[in-house]
Amino acid sequence: MRKILSTHPLHPRATAMLAGAGRLAIAPALDARTLIAEAKDADIVIVRAPLPPELFDGADNLRAAIRHGAGLDMIPVEAATAAGVLVANVPAVNARSVAEHVMFVALALLRRFRVMDRDLRAKGWLAGREHANSTSELAGKTIGIIGLGAVGQAVGHIAAHGFDLNVVATTRSLRPAPERVGVLSIDALLEQSDIIVLCCPLTEETRGLISRERIARMKPHALLINVSRGPVVDDEALIEALRKRRIGGAALDVFATQPLPANHPYFSFDNVIVTPHMAGITEESMMRMGVGAAGEALLVLANKLPVNLRNPEVIEHYRRRFPAD
Repeated sequence: MRKILSTHPLHPRATAMLAGAGRLAIAPALDARTLIAEAKDADIVIVRAPLPPELFDGADNLRAAIRHGAGLDMIPVEAATAAGVLVANVPAVNARSVAEHVMFVALALLRRFRVMDRDLRAKGWLAGREHANSTSELAGKTIGIIGLGAVGQAVGHIAAHGFDLNVVATTRSLRPAPERVGVLSIDALLEQSDIIVLCCPLTEETRGLISRERIARMKPHALLINVSRGPVVDDEALIEALRKRRIGGAALDVFATQPLPANHPYFSFDNVIVTPHMAGITEESMMRMGVGAAGEALLVLANKLPVNLRNPEVIEHYRRRFPAD
């Protein structure tokens, strides 16, 4: 029986889809040794945790590594391609979830929710209410979006049409920007924005993108929201800026080291919201991502190519391993 290995449990609807296609196995642990051992006899790997490149060396039956979501940084695509393994993902299905999270944390920062809630509980009604005097509204502010993929576009749409924000963006794409979204250079965006949202993928170009020099360009009250990947931000530079009150605050959902250590400096700031890489996780998005990944797995097990194939250069090698019917 074919083996479908998933690094994590899947949504019940996805599990039901795969029931007749093979044996679904959930990895008992996520360390490299365990994943390599579990993948040796797998036909499909569904990915929600980083895969070691060595996984592809001895997995002779492996047809595809399918990302449960959009970002491919958890899959060593070069190693998969060299081994003749298809790489696919499920793009855009959690864009709305992430965009709603962006607006949630932006409002929480502007309304000083963390300190208000803390002082209300610890010191009483008036102490909590006092914070309202220094809160602010979203409407009329400028939100700058770095990366105009599915998430960035969803953020822009909600910001412009739902909260009456001015929306600017920077993107590598040459396609026209959506309605009510202005396009700026990254430095101009940082200088003009009240809220900066990182929605870009992690690449060698974006690693360390938010550096000490770029933070210096931000307004003193600017908020930084990161829903992309942790290494896009220079942590030391951001911590220094927060300590010196050089920016207004930050909301961080992703980190260079995950899980974030309990003694990390980010936990010490009242104007920083820390969330455990969950911006794109809701009941609805988990269903969409699971169903999407299961659908791609079923296509591959039927000896077809996935809809969202991300390494098309592998097809010739793959077909030598698994000839078409």
